Amino acid sequence: MKEIFKSALNNSYSYQDYRKIITDLLQEGKTTGTIQSEALVNYSRLNETRMHRLDKTIVIDLVIISKLKLIQSQYIWLVIAEGWCGDAAQILPILNKMSEVSDNIDLKVVFRDDNEALMNLFLTNGNKSIPKLIILDKNSLDVIADWGPRPIGAVEIIENYKEKFGIIDDTIKSELQMWYLHDKGLSTQKEITELMFL
Repeated sequence: MKEIFKSALNNSYSYQDYRKIITDLLQEGKTTGTIQSEALVNYSRLNETRMHRLDKTIVIDLVIISKLKLIQSQYIWLVIAEGWCGDAAQILPILNKMSEVSDNIDLKVVFRDDNEALMNLFLTNGNKSIPKLIILDKNSLDVIADWGPRPIGAVEIIENYKEKFGIIDDTIKSELQMWYLHDKGLSTQKEITELMFL
């Protein structure tokens, strides 16, 4: 497992580099990942706008800031994502802002389709759901915790809709984005901070 982490970290990017790769690909009419389609490129374009907005507007809660500043050990927050993923676009800007609070958190992003061995270690109900945050001890590369692909409140919205209608469609995707908008990143901040202090 450690070798998989080492390989992924060698293949990882800072948040800023991740954003640049997506931007550069969009200028070529492409998105990240092995599958290229007009729909995925359009999602990626929408997500870039979303991340740009969230980079400017996301505020880390003062209680969360005070807790993050208490972190003594060094951690890597390794996130599996893709540019076309709507949940990743909502969550990565929050993780980036949280990581900036503490010198002891090093945020790294890897692309799912380029890191299959890593993704297969962190499946959600047998699916390659992203984003997935893996919290690693920086020195030993031991897994402290993992989280994702979305906060509990968002998971419940999706599960209830699937139970009722049997599908994930544009209606529920819009509802999910509204949930994220109203939540203002607080659920993600709280859930991840709790994992840091288990």
